[in-house]
Amino acid sequence: MNNIKLKKLKYQKNQNKNRIIIISIIIILILILILFKINYKSENSGNNKSNKTSNEIAEYILNISSYNITADVTIESNKNTNKYILKQEYSKDNNLSRQIVEEPENIQGLTTTFEGDILKIEYSKIGLTKIYEDYKELTENHLLLETFLEDYKKSENKKIEEKDDVIEMSLKLSDNNKYSMYKKLYIDKKTCKPLKLEVQDINQKIRIYILYNEININSKN
Repeated sequence: MNNIKLKKLKYQKNQNKNRIIIISIIIILILILILFKINYKSENSGNNKSNKTSNEIAEYILNISSYNITADVTIESNKNTNKYILKQEYSKDNNLSRQIVEEPENIQGLTTTFEGDILKIEYSKIGLTKIYEDYKELTENHLLLETFLEDYKKSENKKIEEKDDVIEMSLKLSDNNKYSMYKKLYIDKKTCKPLKLEVQDINQKIRIYILYNEININSKN
């Protein structure tokens, strides 16, 4: 009788162990499925914008209503190379653009404000304030993103290309300015944000190179 009881107890213990093992496996599988589902949702939500077509992304960029930018700017002339760090802000509704020099130090704080056809230049270090009214030529600033957008809308010679995860919007200006005849904007397909802007001369040599380090944009599209 004792042997039978021992066998029964041993059998029950084994059964309990098996149940615990099976339950543990089920719990682990459930946790794996939950984690997989969370990661899947996260990846999909992070890549929603990357599913847009090149034309959809271009429309999104062309309908920018405001932005805040910090950019590295390199300007190549025939004689030398100048480098700047600029902060730029833009509001289409207010017809306002502002550009502030962060570097070089000798002109740090130099602020240029474009409001319609009015240009205002301020430099507090020397107490400078200059205002130019109805001076359209000065308000056409090739360093500004919205200038590219307006040029692109008006250009009859433009195209959109997709290379890997980058969208390229390029154009040729019709005003025959030999120092700023071609422009190209590079856009990250995943984030829909501009990466850099190039302005090229008649020989397609880069004269202005703008690298967007920080950029926050709002679009009406």
